[in-house]
Amino acid sequence: MNKKTLLHQLIENNNGYLLTSLAEKNNISRTYLSQYVREHGMEKIARGIYITDDVWPDELFIMQVRNPTVIFCGETALFLHGLIDREYKEICITVPTGYNAAHLKAENVQVKYVPKPIYDMGICNVPSHSGNMVKVYDKERCICELIRDRKKTEVQNFQTAIKDYMSNEEKQLARLAKYAEKLNIRDEVMKYVEVLV
Repeated sequence: MNKKTLLHQLIENNNGYLLTSLAEKNNISRTYLSQYVREHGMEKIARGIYITDDVWPDELFIMQVRNPTVIFCGETALFLHGLIDREYKEICITVPTGYNAAHLKAENVQVKYVPKPIYDMGICNVPSHSGNMVKVYDKERCICELIRDRKKTEVQNFQTAIKDYMSNEEKQLARLAKYAEKLNIRDEVMKYVEVLV
């Protein structure tokens, strides 16, 4: 397969995005990549990230490509999981303690810091609203954090997410209980399980 065909395939596989890192993994030089981008009228939207002219920039995907450590959480994750119907007001992310997120805070991103063992718990991939796969916490981790932070959450979002999760046949109550134990909120979480399940 020639370089041009390979780049076409990378763009198709990534919903109109061309990432310098992927091109380099496929032994395509930056010089050739720059030439291809110019010839095809691609737009540079961030360092090492280009899009075709028919693609709308996906802020979540772009943020995660630029910051692979970021895991979407809070209302952002609840929205992506379909547990709330109103789009998040601000992007909410989790990073491990010690991660320098000053550049993200400057972009009005809500940053939560957690210890490494908690950071890794419940990571999964879901499609963003543009169809690109992004890392978020799974529904059970989101519900635990929602219950823990209920005083900081809008009442409507809280009630919608809890009811939708508890009435869903695919809920994983054993996993929910395990996460609740690790986050030291088992009693609080089990109150909702007893009432709503």
